[in-house]
Amino acid sequence: MFPSSQLPHMLSKGDFDLLETQLREKLLDAQYDLVKEKSAAILVLINGSDGAGKGEVINRLYEWLDDHFVETLCYAEPSEEERARPPAWRYWRDMPAKGRIGLVLGSWHHNILRARALGILDKVSYAAALDEINRNEQMLRLEGVHLLKIWLALDEDEARRRFKNKHKVISALKRPLVTEWAEIKGKKAAQRLNEAAQEMIELTSTGDAPWSVVPAKNPHYRDAAVGDLLLQTLINTASFPEGIRTPHVSSAPTSALPKPSLSARLDLTASINAETYVHALNDLQNRLNAATKSKKFSKKGLVILFEGNDAAGKGGAIRRVREALDPRRFRVIGVSAPTDEERARPYLWRFWRQIPRRGNVTIFDRSWYGRVLVERVEGFAVRDQWMRAYQEINDFERQLNEANYCVIKFWLAISPDEQLNRFRSREAEAYKRHKLTPEDWRNREKWPSYEEAMTDMIDRTSFNHAPWTLVEANDKKYARIKVLKTIVERLEV
Repeated sequence: MFPSSQLPHMLSKGDFDLLETQLREKLLDAQYDLVKEKSAAILVLINGSDGAGKGEVINRLYEWLDDHFVETLCYAEPSEEERARPPAWRYWRDMPAKGRIGLVLGSWHHNILRARALGILDKVSYAAALDEINRNEQMLRLEGVHLLKIWLALDEDEARRRFKNKHKVISALKRPLVTEWAEIKGKKAAQRLNEAAQEMIELTSTGDAPWSVVPAKNPHYRDAAVGDLLLQTLINTASFPEGIRTPHVSSAPTSALPKPSLSARLDLTASINAETYVHALNDLQNRLNAATKSKKFSKKGLVILFEGNDAAGKGGAIRRVREALDPRRFRVIGVSAPTDEERARPYLWRFWRQIPRRGNVTIFDRSWYGRVLVERVEGFAVRDQWMRAYQEINDFERQLNEANYCVIKFWLAISPDEQLNRFRSREAEAYKRHKLTPEDWRNREKWPSYEEAMTDMIDRTSFNHAPWTLVEANDKKYARIKVLKTIVERLEV
């Protein structure tokens, strides 16, 4: 769930103190604008692992905000009064007025997630409950209630350590540990909870109410990240007049927090020698050929897509996949800017038209992820459009999965230095010059923006039914073998 949350997210005490001064001032200014205009209310839904610091986050927000206009809304087991009414009644009872901020523990997601983790809700009932949440949240948004949905992420070992040490005195003030998952005991139950949380985040993260997964191991980073998210929510709230969903601004406020890139965790020095490459290539291509000719494959479809840095070697990797396939049963679709005919329709239309028959393969060189990459970075789509695209893409890929299609997604990553070398090589070779365009050079200047967009894309669209595979592609041979191996292993399951 949100692979980037597993990367180190650190903020020293000194850096936090400097950032806190600026963040606190901006938060108060934005909060007073909210109080003055009274055009919307904000609910901050704070969820996550026990031990991740939910209570500490709430205390920090009270320090930073004017508490006259903030309220804490906590929900545990329903009272007798609450059980006598529909489950949503207690949330409606406590809904803050416009101009106010509510900090919520135990939101409407919690009981549904708990019931799924404990096996009380089956898969169909769980999906139906999540769909109802989406409808209710959309209605709240249209009625002027903005939702900031936060999941504080902490790995299980660290969570257990904190829970074990919760009674130890670490300061003069003993703060109680907020625990919400005491019933979830044992590795199997924890795994069910994790899987249910992933599905919940995937199916209820919408353009209007996306989930934000915040790494919680470093308290300074955690608190600053939550404060920054609230600031962005307050600023975006001011951009939405009451009853209007399209913002006046085309981009999100810039975060002052460092955000690690997923490609930073890759070992781009990974390589393979020529002899090993030849043997592995022959073996994997034979296995891919056999897998796509099998009786089992005749009942499924295969969709493979390639994204990555310019000059990362997508074409070369596609060629090695294509060589192993029956030419009567595959197509390679090169995706470029949409035509007038395509722009006249929803952006997924041109991709739906290319979905293969079962027993066949379609390979996309670039894909529908252009909406959240180039369209986001270049400003061809406003924030509202690319934020909701994550859910639209997840729904698209889930439909393919449920129809027995295997969706395999690759991001080929190279270093800036390697890209520069390849650009210069293309300039020098007459038959490669067509591969290099002025847009490639302009995109290179926006490398950090594309890295951020790539990290957000993988965070929000990498799920069990259609996971992303990041490929170290400085060595082209290594990349091609990893691509083939990933495809073969997915098909041979």
